[in-house]
Amino acid sequence: MNDDAHFMKAALELARSALDAGEFPVGCVLVHDGRIIADGRRSGTAHGRPNEVDHAEIMALRRMAEIPHAPAPAGVTAYSTMEPCLMCLAALMLTGVGRVAWAYEDVMGGATRFDLTNVAPLYKQRPIRITPNVMRAESLALFRAYFARPENDYWRGSLLAAHTLGQAP
Repeated sequence: MNDDAHFMKAALELARSALDAGEFPVGCVLVHDGRIIADGRRSGTAHGRPNEVDHAEIMALRRMAEIPHAPAPAGVTAYSTMEPCLMCLAALMLTGVGRVAWAYEDVMGGATRFDLTNVAPLYKQRPIRITPNVMRAESLALFRAYFARPENDYWRGSLLAAHTLGQAP
């Protein structure tokens, strides 16, 4: 198993725990020098009005910020089970994270396919490498399971739900 698959598997475990809690199945691990230094999973999507701030990447970045003498972020890779949204990609870039690898495309809100050459100077100065589709099938299975459960109403009926449920298992 290569490093990307190894660390994405850890992110998938966090996503599975989110799914088991009735939350949207996104997990994220931050890796530096071959070890996980912080992690997070999506919360605030179950049982009512969603919290649109507590995304897995944001939670992981918060934990990294609490590390005394944290490593230089340029050497950090974020592994996320879903393509980061605009908020998360901007937070990763502003933090200085050097690379993001994601598993499943967010056809509704994913931001990694933006033309980053046309962004404001603050973001242009924060280059980030993007690696898509790492363990995509495994992440897709979690999202299919999420949208198949009637009690999960977060993004029900959305473009993302239709795209996910229309994918072959």
